[in-house]
Amino acid sequence: MSGRLMPCNPTEIGSLFLFERLEPEQLARLCHEGRVELFEPGPVYTEGEPATCFFVMLDGTVVLSRRVAGDDIEVTRTSQRGVYAGAMQAYLGDRVRQLYNNSMRVTEPTRFFVLPADTFAEIMSEWFPMAVHLLEGLFFGSKSTQAAVGQRERLLALGSLSAGLTHELNNPAAAAVRATATLRERVAKMRHKLAVIAEGPFSRDALADLVEIQERTAERVAKAPALSPLEAADREDALTDWLDDHGIGNGWQLAPTFVQAGLDVDWLEQVGAAVGAEILPNAIGWLNYTVETELLMNEIEDSTSRISHLVDAAKQYSQLDRAPYRVVDVHELLDSTLLMLSGKIGPRIEVVKEYDRTLPPVPAYPAELNQVWTNLIDNAVAAINSADGEGTLTVRTAADHERILVEFRDTGPGVAPEIRDRIFDPFFTTKPVGEGTGLGLDISWRIVVNKHHGTLRVESVPGDTRFQVLLPLTAEPPAETPEEAA
Repeated sequence: MSGRLMPCNPTEIGSLFLFERLEPEQLARLCHEGRVELFEPGPVYTEGEPATCFFVMLDGTVVLSRRVAGDDIEVTRTSQRGVYAGAMQAYLGDRVRQLYNNSMRVTEPTRFFVLPADTFAEIMSEWFPMAVHLLEGLFFGSKSTQAAVGQRERLLALGSLSAGLTHELNNPAAAAVRATATLRERVAKMRHKLAVIAEGPFSRDALADLVEIQERTAERVAKAPALSPLEAADREDALTDWLDDHGIGNGWQLAPTFVQAGLDVDWLEQVGAAVGAEILPNAIGWLNYTVETELLMNEIEDSTSRISHLVDAAKQYSQLDRAPYRVVDVHELLDSTLLMLSGKIGPRIEVVKEYDRTLPPVPAYPAELNQVWTNLIDNAVAAINSADGEGTLTVRTAADHERILVEFRDTGPGVAPEIRDRIFDPFFTTKPVGEGTGLGLDISWRIVVNKHHGTLRVESVPGDTRFQVLLPLTAEPPAETPEEAA
């Protein structure tokens, strides 16, 4: 939008705090190469457009806003003379994409001194060369530091996750190894017992009955009911008494295995009736090995399934085999992140999931959302640990008009009001030196707000801190900027 040209007075330009130290010939040059424009109420420029001009307000009222999740959020409203906006980084040239990083509108007739971006860059380099070098160093140095520290933070997070995943994988892997070794031993004893039975004076029909009972016992193991500790103890006592009454030694050792397999006195009565008294001790021993073998195979299956589940969670977390931008179920992402961080969360922090499973999937970059979840969960765990290390982490999802809410609530000490407005700033951290980079929330902000056009906000009182992520249900894939691609 263009304004109406008006006379440019060097004296008026020189009265602005931005230009008050300039010489008369410099002010004359500004008026010669720039212009004064009067804008009627309405937009002056729009966020994302090429930044072609540098604006300095002479009088009126200006409003600056940023676009978040399809809405224009007002960030500044002022009537102060001399405030400036627009192509403020023109002195960096084509090393940075020159775009307006906000939208500007005026609410009343407002006059601006307008300087073309190329002229502004030329004047800055000519009049203030040292300042330009310092500003360039500050800008690119900050970007390099942020990138380096961000990369370091990601590597540290990866190391922490790798250690946690290794710990989680070690338990089922060790269980599978132990069960396999025990299974080998039980199978060897079963072969020995089979040889003893085969050499005994047992009829063909008795052996057939024994094999048939073995098959039905194996089926029973697979359908074993879950018993309370009291029920299991009562059943063990009953089985021990039955085994003792029938002359079978070490009944107290066999009973727990039979109870775990779902066998009871009625079942043993059926076995006794089917094989006869002379074969019963060997039959019970044979069935014990059968039961132990089935239980060990179940243990191996559970352990390997756990390993497979952890590997699937790691793949889901890293999104290695998925498209970078796709429609996703946030609950799958949350579950995989919680599983990956379970070692870091620890047993003293209770995790509560309050999911609204009716929520539809959302278009997103899932790997980057997992990074957001990781940062927010890590902060919540650190907050709880900074108190007594015991508390609750609640992860909640819900509908919020045309958006999905993902909330992380912790029972830590809270975020102090005086720093609440700074927690999303780069390099700001409340952690001790060396323990925090101050980039976790900054990275999360840029992923949610800039890349997903969502909202990231915090509400906090002692004992109840909530970080809330709001994601739009519909969105076009955001265009990747050079900064994001770097």
